Amino acid sequence: MGRKKYFRYGEKETAYLKSRDKKLGAVIDAVGPVRRELDPDLFSAVARHIVGQQISNKALAAVWGRLLDGLGKVDAATVLEAGEEKLHSFGMSFRKASYIMDFARKVDAGDFRLAALKTMSDAEAVAAL
Repeated sequence: MGRKKYFRYGEKETAYLKSRDKKLGAVIDAVGPVRRELDPDLFSAVARHIVGQQISNKALAAVWGRLLDGLGKVDAATVLEAGEEKLHSFGMSFRKASYIMDFARKVDAGDFRLAALKTMSDAEAVAAL
């Protein structure tokens, strides 16, 4: 298994955030640097964000762990092979399983090109997703 990658930021970024919000600045000073793990696979990253919507990080970790254990790899092919019922059995709602299935179908059919996200601005990527 490869080395984990983390979101990188430095003093410039934290200074900007601290200058914009004094309360946030106090939290940054109290907590210090945060290591946020990155998922370099775009399909997996989108699926993980769908799973994580409106649940705690602890719940996300549990559901995501079961999903990885059950599928081995989270990509369009494994999601389509598993189906909505199996996705739901890992602990996510049927609605989230449906969203992930729909995304997998669009990626598999070529209606949504993940590689195109890399060249889009943030606003364009949000609109596309």
